[in-house]
Amino acid sequence: MKAMIFAAGLGTRLQPLTDNCPKALIEVADKPLLQHCIEKLKAVGVREIIVNVHHFAEMVEDFLRANNFFGLRIEISDERETLLDTGGGLKKAAWFFDDEQPFILHNVDIFSTIDLHDLYQFHLQSNALVTLACNNRTSARYFLFDKEQRLCGWENVSTQERTIAIESSEALKRLAFGGIHVINPKFFKYMPSDERFSIVNLYLQIAPQALIKAYTNENLQFLDVGKPQQLAEAANFLKL
Repeated sequence: MKAMIFAAGLGTRLQPLTDNCPKALIEVADKPLLQHCIEKLKAVGVREIIVNVHHFAEMVEDFLRANNFFGLRIEISDERETLLDTGGGLKKAAWFFDDEQPFILHNVDIFSTIDLHDLYQFHLQSNALVTLACNNRTSARYFLFDKEQRLCGWENVSTQERTIAIESSEALKRLAFGGIHVINPKFFKYMPSDERFSIVNLYLQIAPQALIKAYTNENLQFLDVGKPQQLAEAANFLKL
């Protein structure tokens, strides 16, 4: 099984901690965020990972090398020159996913109680192109799903911006995305020629013709550790 870790962000919300260190190497419970993510993926059978880098990229490379790549095949997708956003970042790494098998895409700054094996099996059984790990929590931004858990739109409740990709006669359910996806490599054929673009925007564009589903359960919890106050919560979250 393969995976990609999004680790190229500038970490501006974590300043001044990221003034001299990439976000991926900020520590929680004496381990860098990147290590927590790698170990979670490794525990469910992921053996090949690609990590995108930008901010203090050489520090991430040195960390992986010093830890013997955690006994895995770990490749680097270099975005040192230009940050490519989420869609562009995945597009640049498309070469890595050459086995035609679904792969996990995981933000480096996300902690969760998710069972990644269960998520992956759900994806396989649903025959979805993309599966998005979501839960019912308060957020500024939501994906909108129908009763079959199919992606139909997106909403920002702060700005009142709303995008409907699939019209539905029923009320759509708001779910907050947790920064973890399972993606069939067939998704790459939908990618635009642009070098830099948002993966969320692409999901909404292709939703009418490609099955994109939500994975969720009532006990699923996420913690985005993109801000200093959330770092303080993260050690306790790991005990859940």
